[in-house]
Amino acid sequence: MIRWILFVILFMVLTIYGFQAVKTITKQSWVYYVFFGVSIIVVGNFIFQFVSSSEGRVLSPIKSYAFGFLLAYMSLNLILVIILLGEDIFRGSAGLYGKLVSKQQFDFSTRRKFISQVALGLAAIPFTSLLYGMYRGKYNFKVLKYTLHFEDLPSAFDGYRITQISDIHSGSFDNKEKIEYAVDLINEQKSDVLLFTGDLVNNKATEMLPWKETFGRLKAKDGKFSVLGNHDYGDYVDWNSAEEKAQNLEDLKTIQKDIGFDLLLNESRYLEKDGQRLALVGVENWGKGGFKKAGDLGKASEHIQSDDFKILMSHDPSHWDEKVLKDPYHYHLTLSGHTHGMQFGIEIPGWIKWSPSKWRYKHWAGIYTELGQHINVNRGFGYLGYPGRVGIWPEITVIELKKGTKSA
Repeated sequence: MIRWILFVILFMVLTIYGFQAVKTITKQSWVYYVFFGVSIIVVGNFIFQFVSSSEGRVLSPIKSYAFGFLLAYMSLNLILVIILLGEDIFRGSAGLYGKLVSKQQFDFSTRRKFISQVALGLAAIPFTSLLYGMYRGKYNFKVLKYTLHFEDLPSAFDGYRITQISDIHSGSFDNKEKIEYAVDLINEQKSDVLLFTGDLVNNKATEMLPWKETFGRLKAKDGKFSVLGNHDYGDYVDWNSAEEKAQNLEDLKTIQKDIGFDLLLNESRYLEKDGQRLALVGVENWGKGGFKKAGDLGKASEHIQSDDFKILMSHDPSHWDEKVLKDPYHYHLTLSGHTHGMQFGIEIPGWIKWSPSKWRYKHWAGIYTELGQHINVNRGFGYLGYPGRVGIWPEITVIELKKGTKSA
């Protein structure tokens, strides 16, 4: 209860600053009431959804939207606080200087109005961006294509195409038409193999039931393979018993099979073509910090050879940093997801690539190369928590394998 009281106090302090900015630039009293009224509705709905819900820690779409609107509104007020607090400090210092030193009184009324206008203009950028991300950004699917060169790629796989998707998070979806469009977009790539790198659901296997038929339409000539992500184990739900939690995982595995995925649980498969082959390795989730460490790279690779060309599916890119790069086996290409790019950032190819995700993960989006090994961190298909995306769009990755060096 104390944390909720502190949260409400913080929210109201931010809102008061926002209210003062609005009041400074307009004399229309109805605008004040609307601003304050929306503030109460936003925070009240957020508290109601999270306190009264019987779902515990499960983040339903309704909860997500409550959080999203709160986040948008707080971003507006936070920018206003930063700018107007700085202005208040300046005015206070100047007033004190005038009273004690110069013996003159300054009129800041015009300046205050101008600063408030600037503050509201700047604050509107994250506010409208977050609203746009909830309305359109979360389904703004992008196909990102890469070509990777390997001198030891089996010649039969020269030009081999891989489609990777990750972090479906089906429990967050609220638009069947958009998801069907995305599934069609995946199929349009006509890749040889489809690889899904974990987090089919947010928490419970039942979240996927309304979407089984849609995702069952996914096609790839050489098959569809998958691994588990940290959310697939049901670790973020307050289950009634250990047996109920275990059954949820078994149900999820069954759903993956029904969709047509070959789920690799610390296992490997060979993809064969014209008498040659490459090894596909799939580990369970392994993440540094507090994340589940069920992944066993040694076990997953025990039936392949050290000189095989290897593609590793591992949900969390921190596994690549901590374990894969140092492993005696050379894993040519690792495919991961997990980070979502925090669903927020700025990406302009060839110029800037930034997200708060970089403060937590060394490798958070796109292709990275170290020690002659590559990793692709997929930005994710779905979304979680904040029900939207800003700048970091939902991703379908297509990777073409080429034999030889890049300059060849």
